[in-house]
Amino acid sequence: MSLPPGFLDELRNRVSISSIVGRKVTWDMRKSNQAKGDFWAPCPFHQEKSASFHVDDRKGFYYCFGCHAKGDTLKFLCETENMGFMEAVEVLAREAGMTMPARDPRAAEKADRLTELAEVMEGAVRFFRTQLNSGAASAARDYLRGRGLDAKTLERFEIGFAPDTRHALWAHLTGAGVSADRIIDAGLAIAPDDGGKPYDRFRGRIIFPIRDTRGRCIAFGGRAMDPNARAKYLNSPETELFDKGRSLYNAGPARAACGKDQPLVVAEGYMDVIALVEAGFAAAVAPLGTAITEDQLRMIWRISPEPVIALDGDTAGLRAGYRLMDLALPLLSAEQSLRFCLLPEKMDPDDVLRAGGPGAMQKLLDGAVPLVQLLWQRETEGQVFDSPERRAALDKRLRNALAHISDQSLRSHYAEELRRLQFAFFKPPRARQAPWTPKARGAKGFTPPPAHALQATRATLLANGDSGDIAERMREEIILAILLAHPALLDLFMADLERAEMRASGHEVLRQALLALPATKPAPGDVSPLLPDPARLEATRILELGHVRIAPPVRNRSDDEFARKCLKEEFAKLFSRRGVALELREATEDMAELADEGLTWRLRQAAESRNRAERSQLSDSADLGEDRAALSGELQRLIESEVWVKRKK
Repeated sequence: MSLPPGFLDELRNRVSISSIVGRKVTWDMRKSNQAKGDFWAPCPFHQEKSASFHVDDRKGFYYCFGCHAKGDTLKFLCETENMGFMEAVEVLAREAGMTMPARDPRAAEKADRLTELAEVMEGAVRFFRTQLNSGAASAARDYLRGRGLDAKTLERFEIGFAPDTRHALWAHLTGAGVSADRIIDAGLAIAPDDGGKPYDRFRGRIIFPIRDTRGRCIAFGGRAMDPNARAKYLNSPETELFDKGRSLYNAGPARAACGKDQPLVVAEGYMDVIALVEAGFAAAVAPLGTAITEDQLRMIWRISPEPVIALDGDTAGLRAGYRLMDLALPLLSAEQSLRFCLLPEKMDPDDVLRAGGPGAMQKLLDGAVPLVQLLWQRETEGQVFDSPERRAALDKRLRNALAHISDQSLRSHYAEELRRLQFAFFKPPRARQAPWTPKARGAKGFTPPPAHALQATRATLLANGDSGDIAERMREEIILAILLAHPALLDLFMADLERAEMRASGHEVLRQALLALPATKPAPGDVSPLLPDPARLEATRILELGHVRIAPPVRNRSDDEFARKCLKEEFAKLFSRRGVALELREATEDMAELADEGLTWRLRQAAESRNRAERSQLSDSADLGEDRAALSGELQRLIESEVWVKRKK
């Protein structure tokens, strides 16, 4: 129904968001400022101990700096109580003492029409349930017992039986005073084109009622008892009540179970859902005989942000998973994704539960793989990449898939993970890896590697791999110091800070604390008091370092624009260096085992390549005003204090 202008604003103004959220969280009163309507608590949407969940009563919004959940009072009710939007509005209206607005005449007429059809459907449910206990349903009862469904399960899912006659339901409903038009419009009977007497749509079938999230019976699914029936499963047709592409079997109970922290499992059919629920997996749903549609996928995500798709262990099941993956890629975000549970070959969830019980099914669900893993599997499984052309074709397919992801940050993370998978996939086994030898010895501009490993090379920090990367540690310190000196830049560089996981433990503590700071921008130099004790101590330590004190963007705290340029450059250098670091680490491991100077030569070439890239970056960027004399002095001090000497064993 439509709501009059201003109704929702009045609703939000009457009920403070903190009063609603406060029922689900425990406020951190050391960090909160109740007088200003500023509240902090551990986030109710993900497991954490720190108070990174912020509620602002004045603005009426919440935001988590950890999982990035955000919204207003109505969204909070929808997310935590698994309510629909209008349900949340009605709940909040009762809280506020407001009367829900009257429905417009057309909407009321349509709602009344749907109510009438739903009543007809409920009459059919009762009829089918009664028929399951009749003599004509003995074979159906035997089949259900054979599938492990006891009387309690039959009652829970309201399973019934449609007699194998043309007019059993028709006679029952018309005899109860239901008009012919309503029976036909509800999809329960078919009117012949020749004007003959309508006949029952479901005949000789086990009946599964399909209910919407409000609990109304909107359709039926019927399984044929005759093995020669044209369709093993038959669903109700599209009606005013039922839209197959927007409905899910068991959606209402699954939503309630997810509200109690049960993981959502998406299976293929009715029997799979029933078997899962009876085995303790109450949050189970299924599409209705077709591939999952975009509307169903959005509906699934409204129930759970990361459902597990249980794929039947056959080729058709895998193809269905690939179709769903392609459908999901453009819709993915940090808040909604999919995981895929690949079942054993020729088995569905019901088969798994029969063979191994709930423990076997739980083990498979725990091993569900992320969507990116299924994408990699599709593009590589059963293929041979023995030529540059085939590898290039793989690159092209992966790029095409990544192009469908609209979320830029998420696309970047997918690309990084696919690069990692490619590296691991194509890396030769170490036992068979031979030293690199050039084919064009003596070519112009080519420097061949020495014949034997040099003692000086063996003594380097890189060869021994025992010392930390001093340059990277200093860059981390500069980045953190600039953010501490210019907290107004935190929002602008939040994505970079999330990506730049710090290698030093103290740096990582400070990074996490900066990510958890409130959205309101503190004044320059006023950020440290907002940090918890470990992070505040680390901030003090970093700001007192010599190479940090002499950095111009740290000394000049009034010029945010200059600091922005410096920070952008430092993040670029950090990410560039780490992009090369993987190859350096792998080569270092090889060198430790093979002690071959060809590998030493590879290290030198990779390092020089990186240095050229960094020099190119510096030449292309504006002069950021580095005090090079002071920096040289600080570096000399570090050298004299033996910072660069590797730790002795």
